Amino acid sequence: MTQTQEPARSRTFTWSDPAANAAQVGQRSGIEMLRAMIAGELAGPPVMDLIDMARMEADEGRVVVELTPQEFHYNPLGSVHGGVLSTLLDTAAACAVHTTLPAGVGYTSLDLNVKFLRPVTVDSGTLRCEGTVLQRGRRTALAEARITDASGRLTAHATSTCLLFPLP
Repeated sequence: MTQTQEPARSRTFTWSDPAANAAQVGQRSGIEMLRAMIAGELAGPPVMDLIDMARMEADEGRVVVELTPQEFHYNPLGSVHGGVLSTLLDTAAACAVHTTLPAGVGYTSLDLNVKFLRPVTVDSGTLRCEGTVLQRGRRTALAEARITDASGRLTAHATSTCLLFPLP
């Protein structure tokens, strides 16, 4: 991704064809798929490039993603837009659920309940968002995600329910 600051700001980014990853869904377990993305064997989803999400780590029932706030994340009030933070929370929570799924099982988010606790700006430093699975059953899973700023302060929290289903 390239970005300029003066005099007019602009941003350009590229992404990989998401069809390659979609073909892998159901062929690998969730943790295998995420670890293949982390290792660079599979490209990350385009949304990661769109909002400039960075580093990811994945363990069974747990995912961490990072994002460094930039001006292009801002809302009219001069802070990071809640939709960007919600995307980060949704990614961490849902991917944490994904790490628990065997090959042949898919999921989708049913809901995302977000609490914004403090404003986030470029001065917040790198955000760390950790998602963990709280409970997983046969048809649904409950996960939570927490965003902390570079000083370790909690900036946002979310819970998410995911629907689990067999893939064709």
